[in-house]
Amino acid sequence: MDKKHALDAFAALSQSTRLDVFRLLVKAGEAGMSAGDISDTLGVRQNTMSTNLGVLARSGLIHSVREGRTIRYFADMEGMRGLLAFLMEDCCGGRPEICQPAINELACVCEPQLDLTRTENLT
Repeated sequence: MDKKHALDAFAALSQSTRLDVFRLLVKAGEAGMSAGDISDTLGVRQNTMSTNLGVLARSGLIHSVREGRTIRYFADMEGMRGLLAFLMEDCCGGRPEICQPAINELACVCEPQLDLTRTENLT
């Protein structure tokens, strides 16, 4: 990610509703959320939400998929990774032990889900 794209992303996230939307979509994960559900969850009028979703999409932090008459939005994890990588690009000055606590803090601590639909022996 270059400086201009990073500035666009920071500008998009510098508004309270857009930051809430981005965090909500990160939490929603692969399921994403419809524009109406995002509006309802955050208590924001749909026309205002549409504007905010457009800003986030242009910044590369979210993307959308049309599902009939509905548009489903997702956090763009590559965009988020790019922004985080931009921030940490020059981290450490050759001393990885300085950055490791920050990297550990960013790492997902989600437990993997056991697929109970598999029929093969898991032992």
